[in-house]
Amino acid sequence: MIRLLLIILLALLIGTGLSLGLQYDLGYIRISLGHYLIETNFWVGLSLIVALIVLTVLTINLIRRLRTSTGLVAGWIARGNERRARRRTTQGLLALAEGNWPRARKLLTSSASHADTPLINYLAAAQASFESGDHEAVDELLRKAFDSTPGSDMAVGITQAQLQLAGNRLEQALATLVRLRKQSPHHPFVLKLLKNTYLRLEDWRELSRLLPELRKRSVLSEAELNDLERQVWHNLLERAAEDCRRQQQQDPDASLEPLTRLWDELPGFLRRDEYTIRDYARLLAGLGDEVQTETLLRKVLRNHWSDELINLYGRVKGQKPDEQLLLAEQWLKDRPNNPELLLALGRLSLRNELWGKAREYFETSLRLKRSREALAELSRLNAHMGEEEASVKLLMQGLAKDNGLPELPMPRA
Repeated sequence: MIRLLLIILLALLIGTGLSLGLQYDLGYIRISLGHYLIETNFWVGLSLIVALIVLTVLTINLIRRLRTSTGLVAGWIARGNERRARRRTTQGLLALAEGNWPRARKLLTSSASHADTPLINYLAAAQASFESGDHEAVDELLRKAFDSTPGSDMAVGITQAQLQLAGNRLEQALATLVRLRKQSPHHPFVLKLLKNTYLRLEDWRELSRLLPELRKRSVLSEAELNDLERQVWHNLLERAAEDCRRQQQQDPDASLEPLTRLWDELPGFLRRDEYTIRDYARLLAGLGDEVQTETLLRKVLRNHWSDELINLYGRVKGQKPDEQLLLAEQWLKDRPNNPELLLALGRLSLRNELWGKAREYFETSLRLKRSREALAELSRLNAHMGEEEASVKLLMQGLAKDNGLPELPMPRA
């Protein structure tokens, strides 16, 4: 109300001023523009100037409003595009989860340009293309994913490596993972994928070099790491033994240095591991170095007893078979009822041509544990000692028991 009164008062004052001013002749205004001459009364000129100023101000305000309204329209359109992109992205991810690969790829790629996170759209679309078997589209979508989001090299690279592994493109996956590891040497998931790639490529040497980093970064559990390390070194020992066999075919006197050198490279816990020692001893014996095999097994068995290793000890020929037998008989004092030790003693007795003692050891081993090995050894010994009937009887008993034959009436001879 007060503001209205002030406006009315101001209008009255201006009107009064103008009416008083018009009574006086203040001259005229003359404007010359080229060949044109404009003359007008001062008050008329003043009115035109004021009108021009007002018109200019109104035009500027109109332009500003048009700009604002255009921005609002553009913002409204942009928000609509974003809403549609979110909806289509959700639909695309659902189609991906349902296994509808073509629909998933179409929805995800079409909405990527307006999506909040285009990287997710392109990576998911690459997954859909892979499942559809379109590998060229996979590479193109991964490139778009990389271009869409700065700093996405690791995420895109890991996705690429996973898809390459899933598609059995092992060499390409290895190249991708090696590049990623240069960027981030300690990334746990990159190390795990690299481990899987080396395993599938059966690149045991590179895997052996990766093992310390896997253990340091706790990529796998302790038990999984130990099993993996056994597997790696087992295969490396096998390959070294194969190299030795090839060398022996060319030169029967070739050394076993590739195998023995690799044994020296083994981690400490594996050099004390029963299964690794067994594998190495079998390889040594298979290559003809039974003397070194017997020495290794003797040292191990003195400090760590193993039924598997004593079985192998009875199979190899040491430098002095008589001392080998005496040592095993000393072990029998501490383990009088060990069937594997008794089997080994029987074999060592045979090596020393102690036939009666060998048969006694085999029979005792059989009484404690009916094993095929002890049965076969005793049957073979009986046959060579002229007791064919006892040998055949043992074999028949063994066959019947091993095959679970039922008790049935038989004709009498």
